[in-house]
Amino acid sequence: MSQPTAARPPLDVRGAVDLSSLGRPPATPPGGAGGAISTTHGSAVVVDVAEATFTALIERSATVPIVVMLWADGWPECDELAPVLAKLAKDDAGRWLLARIDAQANPQIAAAFQVQAVPSVLALVKGQPVPLFQGAHPEDQIRPVIDQVLELAASQGVTGRIAVAEADVADVAPEPAEPPLPPLHLAAFEALERDDLDGAVAAYTQALQEDPRDEMASAGLAQVSLLQRIHGADPAVARAAAAAAPRDVAAQLLVADLDLAGGKVEVAFGGLVDLVRVTAREERESVRVRLIELFRVVGDTDPRVVAARRALASALY
Repeated sequence: MSQPTAARPPLDVRGAVDLSSLGRPPATPPGGAGGAISTTHGSAVVVDVAEATFTALIERSATVPIVVMLWADGWPECDELAPVLAKLAKDDAGRWLLARIDAQANPQIAAAFQVQAVPSVLALVKGQPVPLFQGAHPEDQIRPVIDQVLELAASQGVTGRIAVAEADVADVAPEPAEPPLPPLHLAAFEALERDDLDGAVAAYTQALQEDPRDEMASAGLAQVSLLQRIHGADPAVARAAAAAAPRDVAAQLLVADLDLAGGKVEVAFGGLVDLVRVTAREERESVRVRLIELFRVVGDTDPRVVAARRALASALY
């Protein structure tokens, strides 16, 4: 494994890490017996997980958001990051679970998550991995990332809580009640829970008609529209078609959607910027519009979006 990076933690869109090949050999998780997820120091919100118990963790992510930290013995950044994540988990009093996995002792999990450095942190929501960041970072940088994970989980209907003991929430002030979602946003979330993408699009579209400055609805519409476009697409077929016809705009747009949904944000942006350079008129405009929409999916303040906007401006002018 390479040395961890020191960049500010980015929150990627949902990754496409294949966990289907992960076996379940007998193993003993650090700090507990094999066959069950063990708690750490009596905490219900921080657990140590091994290959034998990983399937149970995936199943649990259907009801409670999971933040996974992959670590290795002898790495100072792992020792630095672990207490920060544990504190945040306790601060949130059961809204999410911190799962710690020894990457060296559990190589199948590390391989499934394509871990290249430790510590590596990702989320699990309904069994779907979401790459988050590598390396140790201060609490004030990690807090917004966790908040975004909770927002993503809520949009997927994953809002369960962990029953915690009094010791797990000591010195934590009660959270103020969150304001209710606007009716149309709630309708969109409920539609997503039913896998009704058309219903979610309709709700977000209506919200924007009522308030064109509704940034949350704009981002939600971009995300759901992306899911609509890639629904039912065969990635292998799509990539082969794009490779065979590099000037076919529709084929290249689909591959960019698949790349972005798979967490390959820079690849998606770079491919479309290159396509802008070799197209003209209506085709160029359709590529530019798709890029702007994908910027909304990732977030306008994301450094990758900022860089891609500069590249797009250069390609256009």
